[in-house]
Amino acid sequence: MGIFVFLPLVLPLTAWPVARLAEQRLHPRTATVLLTGVSSLMALCSTVCLVLLMVVGTAQLPGNPLPDGWSDPEVRASVPHHEIAGKAAIPALVAVFTGCLCTLLRHHRVRRRAHEALEGLPRTQVAVLPDLRPYAYALPGRPRDRVVVSTAMLACLGSRERRALFAHERVHLAARHHRHLLLVRLAADANPFLRPLRTAVACTAERWADEEAARAVGSRRTVARAIGKAALVSRGTPVPTLAAFAAPGPLPRRVAALLGPEPAVRTWPPLFTAVGMALWTAATGALLSAMFSASSAVTLLLLLHAATPW
Repeated sequence: MGIFVFLPLVLPLTAWPVARLAEQRLHPRTATVLLTGVSSLMALCSTVCLVLLMVVGTAQLPGNPLPDGWSDPEVRASVPHHEIAGKAAIPALVAVFTGCLCTLLRHHRVRRRAHEALEGLPRTQVAVLPDLRPYAYALPGRPRDRVVVSTAMLACLGSRERRALFAHERVHLAARHHRHLLLVRLAADANPFLRPLRTAVACTAERWADEEAARAVGSRRTVARAIGKAALVSRGTPVPTLAAFAAPGPLPRRVAALLGPEPAVRTWPPLFTAVGMALWTAATGALLSAMFSASSAVTLLLLLHAATPW
């Protein structure tokens, strides 16, 4: 393994340039899918390496439940500063799993409460709640997904703007944006270096829904006007992993993008551009993370197999 086992922990830094550039230069759909994939892969690789460091660094400690052969000197020699790295990996893994568990529990709790609030209402695709607080968000669930909107929000919008709102939220549900948002939040919990990608995906998912809503209603200006009105009165969504019409974030950039031309649909930009270089850098970092974590895992398994008496 050597020092390569540490690299997946810091390789997420290679994705920082693409977080902002993809948000500005790529089609929102492409940016959302790409950034979600990169962040998920890098988070998985860094977590695997933390587990490897913990196993190697703590195998020789008294009272550990691991086989005695796992504390073999050859195994410990595979990781530089194995004692320090192994002990440091324990609280790091506890923080990773605690953060991910809290995010999952919060997501589940808010979704459950949101569904409970709709009990007794007709099982239509749009649920209108009599509430003086203006809000609108997409609520995935079974047996059907629903768009939740308050009467106060509807009162703030005109008829065409309401069409834009419903089109926007339906895109969130159809594209399963809540999964993208949840994955990038879990990735950021696993590795703090991935937080810029979490922020970028929150924006690109909204931009994706904005563009599809503008195409559905036939007017980019109407969607921009609806977003602006909703932002003035709304406080967003009850949990960051649920997509909302007036989600907190770079609302001025969303409105400015809708007032400009429709972005070109392009899966991969030319290499010799700023966004192209950033994408290749992020892709290379993700590939190296996968290679180093897989190589380290295989090396450790071979060493442990050789050191374990059968």
